[in-house]
Amino acid sequence: MATIKDIAKRAGVSIATVSRVLNYDPTLSVTDETRKKVLEAAEQLSYKKRSNRNSGTVSKIAVISWYTEKEELEDLYYLSIRYGIENRCETLGVKLQKYVYDEIENVNIPGDIQGIIAVGKFSTYQVRQLEMITENIVFVDFSPDDQRYDSVVVDFERATIQIINYLIEQGHQKIGYIGGRETFRDGTSAITDLRETTFRRYLKEKGLFKESYVYMGNFSVNDGYRLMKKAIEDHGDDLPTAFFAGSDLIAIGCLRALLEAGISVPDRVNIIGINDISVSKYVFPPLTTLKVHTELMGETAVDLIMERITGRKIAKKTLIATEFVKRKSSF
Repeated sequence: MATIKDIAKRAGVSIATVSRVLNYDPTLSVTDETRKKVLEAAEQLSYKKRSNRNSGTVSKIAVISWYTEKEELEDLYYLSIRYGIENRCETLGVKLQKYVYDEIENVNIPGDIQGIIAVGKFSTYQVRQLEMITENIVFVDFSPDDQRYDSVVVDFERATIQIINYLIEQGHQKIGYIGGRETFRDGTSAITDLRETTFRRYLKEKGLFKESYVYMGNFSVNDGYRLMKKAIEDHGDDLPTAFFAGSDLIAIGCLRALLEAGISVPDRVNIIGINDISVSKYVFPPLTTLKVHTELMGETAVDLIMERITGRKIAKKTLIATEFVKRKSSF
């Protein structure tokens, strides 16, 4: 039987680190890559943690992600949500099976899944597929039908308004937006993003909206870099004095483009992101952002699915608040 020492040797970390990762110690500060190495080593060695639960019926749920593990490493937002789910399941003694979006047809084999946590954006057809497996479904970061399904979502509308108000209070009148657009994985339709729609609506209400200040691509560092370079080329000396980036990844790309162009941040341009991923504090300058409590989103989803399994019938929609993190990319 594998031991913590065996896992530490394979992962190349200390025994103490392994113990704290496997026990989901909230005070532990390690990189997502280190955490993943430990969890992968434990799985490869078939490590079995001794359960503190009394004997009895053990619930079994599935988590289905619209991101693959490789994609999660490129966008830590969803990886962190999954860690929150795994953490809470471990605490409650709930068995968890993991799938990605194109494995839905395999989820209920051999037919003992009691609930599903769907992480990401799922099309109408995919939602129907999930409903055929079980009526106990919780969506995370998406809410296809507030009346029928439980969901855990970020209050992106309030977050966007908070960012805009902050920038206006700092004296900015020329405010740009660099964001991303997504489509369902089955290609059926585009997904409405509250960050973009709220930015457009709220700045129009303030009389400050300008279409030429809006740039849309993907939620990636590369597109943040590409789109900011285009904004610099398009506007020159009339470049907005502040940009709201739809994610920290986009914001990091924006910072790189501004740095290469010799444009000072925040003296000439302020940048604010959203998510507060682990690297945001280490970029130059450190990124001002709105922290999204992603692990809490995952933990909350598990609590909701357990309520469903134990009999609750009325749908719940849980809005997770954000937290403003002031750093040096804005005044």
